[in-house]
Amino acid sequence: MATAHDHASLAEQVEELLAADGPLTIVAAGEPVLRRAAEPFDGQLDDALLARFVEALRVTMHAAPGVGLAAPQVGVALRIAVVEDPAPVPEEVRLARGRVPQPFRVLVNPSYEPVGGGRAAFFEGCLSVPGWQAVVARPAEVRLTCRDEHGRAVDEVFTGWPARIVQHETDHLDGTLYLDRAEPRSLSSNQAMAERWSQATPEQAARALGFELPR
Repeated sequence: MATAHDHASLAEQVEELLAADGPLTIVAAGEPVLRRAAEPFDGQLDDALLARFVEALRVTMHAAPGVGLAAPQVGVALRIAVVEDPAPVPEEVRLARGRVPQPFRVLVNPSYEPVGGGRAAFFEGCLSVPGWQAVVARPAEVRLTCRDEHGRAVDEVFTGWPARIVQHETDHLDGTLYLDRAEPRSLSSNQAMAERWSQATPEQAARALGFELPR
């Protein structure tokens, strides 16, 4: 259980972050905060400070730009993440990846579990691993449980790309980066992605780079 001192320290850290104007700084792989399990949220930030922090995460996610951002990615070791995806993709991509628009959501103390045995593999990137992408096989459908920023319970099943997003962001809160789950031979620079692997699925990349996709 967090002590009053821990609560004060986290609140002070967040206040200090929010003192600067504009988006927050996103930390990159190699920072220890990205490799530790984040502390469950249990009131370390009061309602007003939590609302300001959530808004700062939203602004930072949009500015990056990204479709999700976890508190450890801005150096705060709390189990809080935000997600939002306007999904501005071609129809071919939408159908292949199950990428549909997702409204802005706040995930507090999230956890997920697979639903069924289906798996899907696609390239993923991460704001904390800039310049690179790799193929990650993940459960195609998951059940997410958490609270929202107002303390209301969330218990929802996600499929397709939304399922991938909530898994990716929840993993951050456990000290896991997508690279830990990725197919190493698929690792590609953003330039290579743009020039070679922009297809809706990674099948061509798998053949050319020599890795297997889940069946």
